Amino acid sequence: MMNDSSDYAALAAHLEDLKIKSETWHRPAATAFLNEEEQAAMRRLFPESPLIRYDGGYPGARKKKVIFLYQEEDDFSDIVCITAEIDQRFRAIGHRDVLGAIMSLQVDRHSFGDFWLEDERIILYTSQQMARFFCDNLLRIANLPVSFEVSADHPVQVFHTREFEVTLSSERMDAIVAALAHVSRAKGAQMIREGRVQRNHRPLVKPDEVCDNDCTISIRGTGRFRCLGAVRRTKKDRIVVRFAQDIQGKERSG
Repeated sequence: MMNDSSDYAALAAHLEDLKIKSETWHRPAATAFLNEEEQAAMRRLFPESPLIRYDGGYPGARKKKVIFLYQEEDDFSDIVCITAEIDQRFRAIGHRDVLGAIMSLQVDRHSFGDFWLEDERIILYTSQQMARFFCDNLLRIANLPVSFEVSADHPVQVFHTREFEVTLSSERMDAIVAALAHVSRAKGAQMIREGRVQRNHRPLVKPDEVCDNDCTISIRGTGRFRCLGAVRRTKKDRIVVRFAQDIQGKERSG
């Protein structure tokens, strides 16, 4: 994760270099996968245009590459999807297991995009260059044998939205983090100071900042939430705020 201006300056310089190379060599150029924080910083300098595209391999992707095109009609992308069928009857695995197996290969987090589990398979987006490496080396996840292959399809990660209300004494971020993470307000402030909270994909620095309507709050280890705004006040003058949380997978009934 890039948290300071020098890191963003280096990333911006890299993108500018790719842009110039694309224009000079008359061919497309692409970055590695950027997380949402990095994308938010780069979009201000390199906004989407007919010659600049942010692409994660499927609509709604969270991690994306910045692709510089030489011609507007160019549909270049070096992103591929690899999948592995899994049998979880005797050993269930989760997102952390998959991430741990990937990182054990000593690869950079920017070398792959979104990944998730659905319908007894693992779906992973990466570049054409890295796809063969993962297929050849990502053979076991939490003692479960897996075999990846390139998919002709580009599946879309499905989320369902859960809306809920939280009663707060204040709209300060430390109070909101405490309520969402189910910790004390002092702990919520500590999580902010430790860099574990982002607002609109940027690190939150001050616990006393106020949450705006429709802002996105990401809490490491807890989840991502969107503030829909205050809906009412209680008799004790506390604020009731409504939030939405996107949860991976189809919503289950019953």
